[in-house]
Amino acid sequence: MSEDKNKTAKAIYQKMMEKDYCTQWLDTSLLEIKEGYCKLSMRVRKEMLNGHGILHGGIAFTFADSAFAFASNSYGRVSVSINGNMIYSKAAHEGELLYAEAKALNVTYKTADFDVEISNGKGEVYYYFRGTVYRSSKQVLEE
Repeated sequence: MSEDKNKTAKAIYQKMMEKDYCTQWLDTSLLEIKEGYCKLSMRVRKEMLNGHGILHGGIAFTFADSAFAFASNSYGRVSVSINGNMIYSKAAHEGELLYAEAKALNVTYKTADFDVEISNGKGEVYYYFRGTVYRSSKQVLEE
């Protein structure tokens, strides 16, 4: 993969983050971004917990969706989710550091499919996300 494509993916991430107030609230850190791939980290905070004292499912979905968004838009075309689903395998607790790793599975002219795994530092997968985006003809960096 060319260095130019990786620089473009990083520029797209930076542009999207300027107005991505939800991902800013999650307080994620970018670990890696390249065409078709994004890895973020996030620490579970008290305000992210549900009534059982575990990470709220909607927050877990949102974390996966953020990595999914950056990975799918990294090709340069504005891409928006048209489907997403999540399997909740293990509960995360306050203070845990989680990693969301989004990888492209299949990219066509109009759609793309991605998997996102959310795991801890030991590599134990807590949540599995699969999503599909619609790929518009608009360029992310020309908006």
